[in-house]
Amino acid sequence: MKLGTAIAEIMRREGIEILCGYPVNHLIEHAAKADIRPVMVRQERVGIHMADAISRVTSGRSIGAFCMQHGPGAENAMGGVAQCYGESVPVLVLPMGYQRRLAHIEPNFNSSEAMKPFSKSSEPIILAAEVCNIFRRAFTKLKNGRGGPVIVEIPSDMWNEEVPEPLDYTPVLRTRYGADPVHVKEAAHLLVNAKRAVIYAGQGVHYAQAWPQLKRLAERLAIPVTTSLGGKSSFPETHPLSLGSGGLAVPRAVPNFLGEADVIFGIGCSFTETNFGIAMPKGKTIIHSTLDPNHLNKDVEAKIGLVGDAGLVLDALLEEIGKTVTADRDASAVAAEIAASHKEWLAKWMPKLTSNDAPLSPYRVLWDLQHTVDIDNTIITHDAGSPRDQLSPFWKSTKPLTYLGWGKTTQLGYGLGLAMGAKLAKPDKLCINVWGDAAIGFTGMDFETAVRERIPIMSILLNNFSMAIELKVMPVSTEKYRSTDISGDYAAMARAFGGHGERVTRPEDIIPAIKRGIQKTKEGVPVLLEFITSKETEVSRPGT
Repeated sequence: MKLGTAIAEIMRREGIEILCGYPVNHLIEHAAKADIRPVMVRQERVGIHMADAISRVTSGRSIGAFCMQHGPGAENAMGGVAQCYGESVPVLVLPMGYQRRLAHIEPNFNSSEAMKPFSKSSEPIILAAEVCNIFRRAFTKLKNGRGGPVIVEIPSDMWNEEVPEPLDYTPVLRTRYGADPVHVKEAAHLLVNAKRAVIYAGQGVHYAQAWPQLKRLAERLAIPVTTSLGGKSSFPETHPLSLGSGGLAVPRAVPNFLGEADVIFGIGCSFTETNFGIAMPKGKTIIHSTLDPNHLNKDVEAKIGLVGDAGLVLDALLEEIGKTVTADRDASAVAAEIAASHKEWLAKWMPKLTSNDAPLSPYRVLWDLQHTVDIDNTIITHDAGSPRDQLSPFWKSTKPLTYLGWGKTTQLGYGLGLAMGAKLAKPDKLCINVWGDAAIGFTGMDFETAVRERIPIMSILLNNFSMAIELKVMPVSTEKYRSTDISGDYAAMARAFGGHGERVTRPEDIIPAIKRGIQKTKEGVPVLLEFITSKETEVSRPGT
């Protein structure tokens, strides 16, 4: 069979049902013939973001895939690949490449070389007979260990090559590994005897689907839980032991409890130091459970390292702890302390969260959104900057994978593709992206993709006609040249594309507009609700 037919068949056997892409890449046609749905985007980065979300919301059980043209198409996709790498998301990236005789001739762009530094593996197909081995390696990388993008480059002179039949390909295995039992015993002893332990959960809990074990551990030892933005929704944030999630903006309880902790147990996390994550206080005893041993002692010093799948590690810890602690500890005192902290913190923010001002407070928009949608059946994500920091501390996720949090490389425009990919993978969910007028300037044209490809998301746009968080760092350029001013009638843009667009300026119209938007998504129409907001720059930082 021809090479393209073989690749599409391998993808089908591996359970891939959607191929995001942009032509010309001949794999699109071969995939369609194999009943893999092609979804065409307006720019390559958004397509990779969509594939990214497919992997995320399925815990990597369905692998997102993206293909693109050689040369400029591959060059334009690099940002999306780098985002997957920074966020440890398994995505199969399938660029076309220059003919084999030109692949290494400057200035031709060679994807398998150029993307290697920010991919889990990168390999070109240079012999058709090797295609099964190449994809066996690729899918083994995608389905095992810490996630990341995997590149398989297809030279443009390969499509007429023949692959031997019958196709010798069986879907690759998934395997897990657990921590050293000696270290599990040491960690269990530390947690049982800690005076004020805190659990910090990362997105590894999502990929391991270890949500029940995390909850059992917290309840057994009455330990408060906070999460990274990537780990948000791994622990129900309405639970009495939830401190909330932390990024650049955090609920007050998060830094308070971490600051007073004697033991911090990081599970399924990297502890990567970033401006958009929780800064771990110095001088704490750290237990670090991670799938990747390269993360140990990378940014924080660990007393105990538990290398392995978050589910296996938690199972082993629960078994060891159960030998001495046979019933759930009384959590009433710590729960009361958490509740008091939340109450005091929210009291400070309620004037913004319930503001009747116009232009609207973005906090009021997001507060009304949270109290209008069915939280359990909603998947929400944010964009970089203000939308992330205004949403993440206050939005209480109750079910796993209903919040797609991110924040290491913070690309503007990322949230739209995530929402569309989530909707493709979970069509029964209300899928929302929250972004600002800066982010829509990067990827807003792909709202047309949502209309054309029948992906009924709800897009919440906070429009303050400004790069608001840059005002303090660009005072001269703003005063002299208005460099931070941006504008647009984005609701009109959404309507022009064939979607449902509304511009909202009054606080009493927020909830009715959201309800109309939800109904439109149920009718299969993508929605963009544009809220005209103030130039809000205050966020809930530690100490506030």
